[in-house]
Order: sequence, then C-alpha cells, then structure tokens
Amino acid sequence: MPEQAVMDIHQILKQLPHRYPILLVDRVLSLTKGERIVAIKNVTINEPFFTGHFPHRPVMPGVLILEAMAQAAALLSFATEGVTPDDKTVYYFAGIDGARFKRPVEPGDQLTMEVSLERSKASIYKFKGVTRVGDEVACEAELMCTMRRIA
Repeated sequence: MPEQAVMDIHQILKQLPHRYPILLVDRVLSLTKGERIVAIKNVTINEPFFTGHFPHRPVMPGVLILEAMAQAAALLSFATEGVTPDDKTVYYFAGIDGARFKRPVEPGDQLTMEVSLERSKASIYKFKGVTRVGDEVACEAELMCTMRRIA
C-alpha cells in the first residue's frame, strides 16, 4: 500500500480527542494503513510535567512516552478502519507489555515514534512501538488498545 500524505496538527486534532497538555503527537511523517505509522513529538521545557519531574533535571515521564505511542497507534487504527472518531468513540489502553526505557527524554529532544500494527481482532489492536531520539532508542513496548462506543 502506498503511504498516505503527512498529517499536520490540524488533521491530528480532528482525529484525537486529546488537547493540551495531554496531546502528545505533533505531526505524522508517514502512515501506511494496516501496517505502520511514524509520528513525532517535540519536547519543550514549557511542558507542565517538567516543573515537578524533576525540578533539578527535567525528564519526560515514561508513562507519557507510552501515551504518545498509544496516540500514534490510535491514528493508525482510525486510518486502517476508515473511521473518524466522534464524541461517542473512545480509544483505551488494554495492556502494555515489555516496556523498556533506554534513555531519558529531556527538553529539546524530538521523539520519533514508529508504531506497527501486529494484529487486530474484535476491536482490540496489538502494536509494537519504538520511540527514538535521533538514532537512539528511548522506549520500546508492545501496546494493546481497544476502540469502544460509549452511550
């Protein structure tokens, strides 16, 4: 399948319900439906979590790196299924396996998240995600997510 056009922040905002300070995808560099997505997150000192994590040495919390990968995975799922989520669609974490943090992420870093769809069944999706800063792996994990309709 050919790769789709890049998604900018305006297109991302139409797909994801997240907003500041929890929207953690700034741009999609490539997306191949049913296969993989490559997205970026620019990390700046202005992020609210840096005031407390840690004041003397700012480090992005690992759970937020995982959340950023899950948001990229959601964009891949929506494109694969050909759906645009609405107020009645939620996309949840269902599990995280094998999460490993290889290097700290600091202000000024740019995260490149590559998330591949391993399989999907009955609205449950399993992904393999790797986040890098430059050529260095910052985080890797297997993510399971589910898309649900709410009343």
